This record gives sequence, C-alpha cells and structure tokens, in this order.
Amino acid sequence: MSRPPLEVADLVRAAGEAFIERSRQWIRWKHVKVLRAIARCRTAALGGHIDECTGCGHRTTISYNSCRDRHCPKCQTAARDRWIEARRKELLPTRYAHVVFTLPRHLAPLVLQNKKVLYDLLFRTSAETLVEVARDPQHLGAEIGFFSVLHTWTQKLEIHPHVHCVVPAGGLSLDHTHWIRSQGRYFLPKPVLRKVFRGKFTDALKQAFHDGQLRFEGDLKLLAQPKTFAAWLRPLFRKKWVVYLKRPFGGPEYVLQYLGRYTHRVAISNHRLISLADGQVTFLWRDSAHNNEQKPMTLPLDKFLRRFLLHILPQGFVRIRHFGFLANRRRATLLPLCFHHLGSAPEPQAQQHVASTEDTFGLWRCPKCGGPMKVVERLTAAEIQLRSPPVLTTAA
Repeated sequence: MSRPPLEVADLVRAAGEAFIERSRQWIRWKHVKVLRAIARCRTAALGGHIDECTGCGHRTTISYNSCRDRHCPKCQTAARDRWIEARRKELLPTRYAHVVFTLPRHLAPLVLQNKKVLYDLLFRTSAETLVEVARDPQHLGAEIGFFSVLHTWTQKLEIHPHVHCVVPAGGLSLDHTHWIRSQGRYFLPKPVLRKVFRGKFTDALKQAFHDGQLRFEGDLKLLAQPKTFAAWLRPLFRKKWVVYLKRPFGGPEYVLQYLGRYTHRVAISNHRLISLADGQVTFLWRDSAHNNEQKPMTLPLDKFLRRFLLHILPQGFVRIRHFGFLANRRRATLLPLCFHHLGSAPEPQAQQHVASTEDTFGLWRCPKCGGPMKVVERLTAAEIQLRSPPVLTTAA
C-alpha cells in the first residue's frame, strides 16, 4: 500500500503545542504523550537503524525508528502481523462466527469518565454472555473459546464502545469427550444474547456504583445520588441492546485475513485522511445506513484531535483478551483436546516458538535478492544529526 499524502502525524505537527495549550482545561499527560509520540514517529528524533541482507549483504540507508505507541496509525501493521502469526497455531479446523456486543449511546457520557471500569465490564459481561448461552443445552450445550477485541469509535470518531468476538462455531462437550458443531444458520440465538447481555451489564454497573467504583463529574454529578442513578439507568431496560451476529464463515486461513480488519485498528487510519486546509480536516467515513457508501466529512482541526483523543485507552489496559478454552490458564490443556476431537493436530512446539518470536517474524525482505533483512547498527538521534550533511548558511 502506497504512503498516504496526509497522516495524523501531519495534523499533530500542524496543531503543534498550540493545541495542547488551548486544551489545558481537559487534556492530560497521557494525551500529550500520545500526540508527541505520533508526531515524532519515524523521524530522526527517535533515532534510527541500518539493515543488512543476510543473503547478499546489501545495506540500506538509515531508517528512522517507530514510536510503537498502540494509538499510532503507522505502528500497528507490524504488531498486527506478529499477533496474527502467533494466533495461527490456535485456529481450529472449523468455521468461525463473529459476534459484536455494543453499549447503548445512553452510556457514552458515563464511559468517558470511567473508561477502565466500563471497558472491563463490557469485556467481562459479553464474555460471560457467550459462555453462558453456549453452555445451555437448548442452544449449543458446549464449552467454547474465543478472543475479544475492544473498539471505542464510530466512523465519525465519536465514542462507541463495542467488542468484536471471534468464536469457533462449536465447542467441547461439557464432559470434554467430543466436539459439538453449531447446527443453525447462526451460531447462537441473537435475541437471547441481547437479553442476557443487557441483564449482566446493567447488574454489573449497579454493583460498580454500589462499590463506589464510578466517578461522576461535571454534568454527571447528580448521578452520584442512588435514586438519580437508578432513574438514569431505567431507560436501558426499555430498548433492545445491539448484538451483531454474523453467520459462521470460512476456515482458519480465511479467519487470519479476517482478523487483520479488527485486531490492531486505531480510531482512524492515515488512508482515510483527504486534506488539511484553512484549519479544517477532511476525511472519509463509511455510512452503514447507505450500503457502506464512503462520504467526506470536515471538522476543525482542534475538534478532530479532540475526537481522536477520546479513544486513548487507560494505561496498561489490555484491549485483546481470550476467554473459555482459549483463556491463558486453560489453553495448554484444552486446545490440544479440541484439535484431537476435530481430527487434527496443533503445530509442533518448535514451529510455534518460531512463529511467535518477534525477532524472526516481520523482517522485511531485501530489495535486491529477496532475502531477510536484519538490523546491524542502531543510531541515536544525536548520532543521526552528526551524520547529516552540514546546513549551509550565507552571510548577510
């Protein structure tokens, strides 16, 4: 894919420190840290390295280092590829289902003030919903395993928390003696998932309020009163919650391609940006209500950056999680059992190690002979400056 003519980094540099100064009332150090990382990504400010081909010995010129911030649009491709390659050994020879659990728009103001608590609740209650409904003999009667990925945005960069769950369309029998395949057009009944998810999340939210885990600031201060909070929650029970359920689709190789669309996305990619002119940013968004037609949208630069920063995750927050027989403490024993009952075998341990090692995967290829490249020299920002040609000045 060619380099886009405009990047989020260009917008950050254009706004500069002036945006941060204008936003002192609400901006936090975590926001500033992300903005500065994106602005410096793949520039001399972060230092660089020189690569050499392990085959023909061809050497590259200096390549600038990446910031590796998980919110940076330029740094996610390699991380995504490494993660997907590591998952390759866990993909079962069966069809997969895609389920999306979405929080109602009514909760958006509360989410913005309590990101860590509510995102954790979204992960936990959506996972409990899938596990509980799947174990019910009326539906599947099996123990399932899956991973969930958190997204927090709409195409217009507004707050919209939801989790994408990718699930094998079947599971282990409750006694672990055989594999049970999903028989219906859909993996699990959507109306049941909606009802159970709504009940579990609202109960968990009430418990978080009772335990004093929620913060209420600004316009939400009145919600700190128990009766007011209960009245504010009441509309959630009058509407259907959104649970998207895709029919089971292709096998492992197709799933690997499918995963790339969801696992390491950031709020907006550089390729959606169109222009920056007169302090206005124009970008493309996909209108799902009109056959996913792509339309342009224009926002003031400050407003665009504010929306982008809405999606900065809490420090240390894990946005890809595994559940069921793929949970870390159960995977080693139950995953081989799944392969066995499906008449297959997981990759040998030696191959697993190679595939999941960051140093071996993701090495780019030599432009001369196609061999793998490796880093042979690392340079600091000061060393790069010393190697740069001198700037010529003329006397007045």
